[in-house]
Amino acid sequence: QVQLVESGGGLVQAGDSLRLSCAASGRTFSSYAVGWFRQVPGKEREFVAAISRSGGNTYYADSVKGRVTISRDNAKNTVCLQMDSLRLEDTAVYYCAADLTSNTRLVLTASGIYPYWGQGTQVTVSS
Repeated sequence: QVQLVESGGGLVQAGDSLRLSCAASGRTFSSYAVGWFRQVPGKEREFVAAISRSGGNTYYADSVKGRVTISRDNAKNTVCLQMDSLRLEDTAVYYCAADLTSNTRLVLTASGIYPYWGQGTQVTVSS
């Protein structure tokens, strides 16, 4: 089992950057595929980005492609989400999620597949 804690959210202006971090407990974090999702009140949770166990494979939602970079450091048990050129529509609570997998290249985009979730971090983009 893994526990996830997000950090790095905040209030920024449109065009600014933020770097979100997801810190994981446990010694086997490198066995987990990780994804970032976001949710606005009243809407379904939305996929943002995902990264494979090894970090070699990544996948992005079209809405953030070119503005967001997901990366991981398995030695430090962290996954980061670098967000640049933030827009008003990026405002949401951002969650990281993890799934134990034997496939080192697997990226997962469906929220329902992930059994482990953090508590979320708020990102607010103002004009």
